[in-house]
Amino acid sequence: MQSRFRSDRRLTVRMGVTLFLLGLLYVAFMAALIVLLKSWVLVVVIAAVLLGCQYWFSDRIALFAMHGRVVEREEYPELHGVIDRLCAVADMPKPVVAVSQMDMPNAFATGRNPNNAVICVTSGLLRRLDSSELEGVLAHELSHVAHKDVAVITVASFLGVIAGLMVRFAFYSSMFRGRKDQNTLAVFAAVLGVSAAVYALSFLLIRALSRYRELAADRSAALLTGRPSALASALTKVSGDIARIPSKDLRTAQAFNAFYFTPALGKEPGMARLFSTHPPLEQRLDQLGRISAELGEAATPGKA
Repeated sequence: MQSRFRSDRRLTVRMGVTLFLLGLLYVAFMAALIVLLKSWVLVVVIAAVLLGCQYWFSDRIALFAMHGRVVEREEYPELHGVIDRLCAVADMPKPVVAVSQMDMPNAFATGRNPNNAVICVTSGLLRRLDSSELEGVLAHELSHVAHKDVAVITVASFLGVIAGLMVRFAFYSSMFRGRKDQNTLAVFAAVLGVSAAVYALSFLLIRALSRYRELAADRSAALLTGRPSALASALTKVSGDIARIPSKDLRTAQAFNAFYFTPALGKEPGMARLFSTHPPLEQRLDQLGRISAELGEAATPGKA
């Protein structure tokens, strides 16, 4: 079923190109591992199991990692009400609603398709935003579900996950297995090098897609709600509050930055900003300001 979120041809093309390039990289990676490890059965089985788990259970994994739980309407009537209205306007299935008892203000969407999606918000977000700002954030997350880029980013991140696991496996195996012959050491070194290269390439491809999809979700949410200034206000408020949260409290969350409404970065992100999963706040606000002008809305952050 096609939702009423405005389609984004450029997002669709970028998702297709990213998956194609990652697919080629995946095939090359699997071939290299088979040659190096001399066991195609082991490589294929491990890859299939990891991909299946990530695709089918990504929503449960994300909720578990972020201490989120599914909530019913009786517990959070306002949250359910906003999602109900947005789903009715967008003509799309209502996702499962979850809340994480974290002070960090944020939200994320996950799931393999619109019929199996979850939207989770933190208690810190609910406490800080007014109803119009919350509507903007939830519309942003629903846009990810409607455009299916949540599923794409989940599958796309699989290659980086398996490459990272191979790097750790090779590293710890070399540390704890004692002395080896030169051939074994050469194989481990080759696995380590190939895995590191694949991880770096997949990292860059995913970052390029992730930044654009965030701009696309902002744009779609602003057009669906007709209140880009409310979304701009939420972005400004959430980004400022996250910057004040101690870095040690953000470390658990940073692994899921690609899925968040805004990244969990500390006060001085430094180089992290260059490799962020999200475009700079200024770029997002500039886009929303242009949409405000197009819609004839006063581009004043915080206006309901």
